[in-house]
Amino acid sequence: MAKRYEEEFKKQIVALYNNGKSLADLNREYGIAKSTIKVWVERYNDSGSFNVNDNKSEEEKELIRLRKKVKQLEMENDILKQAALILGKK
Repeated sequence: MAKRYEEEFKKQIVALYNNGKSLADLNREYGIAKSTIKVWVERYNDSGSFNVNDNKSEEEKELIRLRKKVKQLEMENDILKQAALILGKK
């Protein structure tokens, strides 16, 4: 299971990185993967948030919403096709 870190701790790590501490140093001192620190830094510096959804553009959010809608409509279409087949046999 993935380890969870408090937001304040993440902010401190990002601040250390922004003030010149290297990924390797932070990895050694705190035992956090360099890739994790890099993601935190990118997200926080871009939007001031660690939340993935806060870091998505409006286009990305719309695309996700539309893909979900397409999946739902495909499922409904499949159900209606099955119902038509069942009713057609009677």
